[in-house]
Amino acid sequence: MTSLLSAKQLLPILLLCISFFFMASPLHAQEVVVYSARMEQLIKPMFDAFTTETGIKVKFTTDKEGALLARLQAEGKRTPADVLITSDAGNLWEAARAGLLKSISSPILEANIPVQLRDPQGQWYGLSIRARTLVYNKEKVDPSELSTYEDLANPKWKGRLCLRSSKKVYNQSLVAMMIAEHGEAKTEQIVKGWVANLATEPLSDDTKAMEYVAAGRCDVTLVNSYYYGRLMETSPNLPLVIFWPNQENNGVHINISGAGVTQHSKHEAAAIKLLEFLSSEKAQNLFADVNFEFPANPQIKPSPVVTSWGDFKKSPMNMIKAGELQATAVKLMDRVGYR
Repeated sequence: MTSLLSAKQLLPILLLCISFFFMASPLHAQEVVVYSARMEQLIKPMFDAFTTETGIKVKFTTDKEGALLARLQAEGKRTPADVLITSDAGNLWEAARAGLLKSISSPILEANIPVQLRDPQGQWYGLSIRARTLVYNKEKVDPSELSTYEDLANPKWKGRLCLRSSKKVYNQSLVAMMIAEHGEAKTEQIVKGWVANLATEPLSDDTKAMEYVAAGRCDVTLVNSYYYGRLMETSPNLPLVIFWPNQENNGVHINISGAGVTQHSKHEAAAIKLLEFLSSEKAQNLFADVNFEFPANPQIKPSPVVTSWGDFKKSPMNMIKAGELQATAVKLMDRVGYR
């Protein structure tokens, strides 16, 4: 005794099937949650563009790098976060080491982001590049005096060098990359020479270091290139000039801001879609230009302001070294009294 179900009987079953389909489809996620160490004004334009293009809303929380990593660890499987965005490869490496990010596979990301700017296991991808470079006072330094990071340990710079504190990850990553390039013993001698040449105690941030250079309290410093762009935008008459070191050997040490999908993401497919969008031409221009950075996607040109600083040879070293050797770098800087 079989009989066809009536339309009235079929309707609830059909609706239930449709509901299960959409709940099971990760691409249908209408919201992606992002934990970001980048400030709201730097990321919101990209998220708005992503929502316009895909219909997927982005809910985001901003905080310091360490606080976000601690939050992800504390939340564990309960975290609402799908994506972590942070600056410096050292922070991304630490997040991966702590098991906070998952390996993903994306032909789009692999095509858009060079291999040295991403984790070999696909746990994080660089989205913009910043150079850790030299800035000098053009009224006190002949650019022919400048050459390399290593040369800043030369006694000719005694009392002429300013540096940001070693407590910030940017200098820790720079020294880590130098250890990868030169070995620990040689790098220790270089950093020891930097300390001997300091004109003042290490400063709180890159902007303060450049202000000291502009005021004549020292002649040269090491900064992330975007800090130079920000300062010169507001104070274009400062006697400061950017200089690209190590052009005759391994090139300028670069670092990244980047992102990864969290280990316990509830919307993995949509999270990958966001990362893919952030590596695209539309987002790369937004991501890099708003903060005077360089696009990670080599097919995209920097902004006219950044381009005006001149082309330069970049170190080809994989960013993972900034994380792997971070603890070694911190101990080295402590040994030589770089505070």
